[in-house]
Amino acid sequence: MESVFLTLSSRIGDFLDVTQDGYAIFSAEDIVIGCNKAFAEIMFVNYEQIVGMSFNQILKAAFIANNGPKINTDDIDQWLLVANSKRRSREFRLFEVDLVDGRWYLMSEQTLANGEMLLQAKNITKQKVLEHTLYEHSHQLSNLASTDELTQISNRRSFIAQVNSELNRSSRNDTPVAFCLLDIDYFKKVNDEYGHQAGDRVLTELADMIRTTLREYDLFGRIGGEEFGILLPDTDGDSAKEIMQRLRLLAMQNVFSPLEHRVNITISIGIVVGEAGCKFEQLYNEADIALYQAKNKGRNCVVQRQRMSVDKGVA
Repeated sequence: MESVFLTLSSRIGDFLDVTQDGYAIFSAEDIVIGCNKAFAEIMFVNYEQIVGMSFNQILKAAFIANNGPKINTDDIDQWLLVANSKRRSREFRLFEVDLVDGRWYLMSEQTLANGEMLLQAKNITKQKVLEHTLYEHSHQLSNLASTDELTQISNRRSFIAQVNSELNRSSRNDTPVAFCLLDIDYFKKVNDEYGHQAGDRVLTELADMIRTTLREYDLFGRIGGEEFGILLPDTDGDSAKEIMQRLRLLAMQNVFSPLEHRVNITISIGIVVGEAGCKFEQLYNEADIALYQAKNKGRNCVVQRQRMSVDKGVA
């Protein structure tokens, strides 16, 4: 039996010499009492010198040289206090570590009753790269599904979902909310005179202008064609009208330059103030009525419509 054990130990040693996974045994005092070359390489410590070094010495050396495990801190002593509080906190512990050179390792710590610890470091760089790629693809698909392809703002479906979510929040907190419907006046003339590509550029430039003018927490989306929706959270009717008047003047004073043309446009805006319990469809319908009234008044103006009670339906 003893010869079998010696043979097994010898064979394991042979494998430890060639594997890319790192293995190290720490004493109860956190001193390296044995490791393979792969572990020393991961920690960027000379293999001939690592035995006898403490965990703190290894990580401090890595921190100073900016090699080995990535340590995001300005205070290495505080970082080590936290790290040491986790070591041996459980009999078995699993966690991920990324290196300064971009590699990733899955670390496992197995602690014996006498305090000795076996640490294994398995290279998972390929898996992390794949995981990151899949995440990026998923994020891109999500953006494609929620973003208007032309203007790169929220599309109708995404905008409606955001608006209803914000309406639920405003209802819970009993805060005002204003919904605005914006439409470019005589936009068909732009397309007829300069072409649809120029019209698309006008839409894009207008969307950029609106996006940079609105507050960070305002919601903005393209409803369809030349019609845009804006939701102003925590905003009463007077404030909403002031914001929209400022936006209307900016659009009127701006010179749009699609495909080397110089185009002036005006916009009409309808505003409605939301009440507790209202939904997007109700706000849209009433803002549409206000927008229609703005068109009838000669365009290039803002009309505000006060909401009726939700129980009475939509006016």
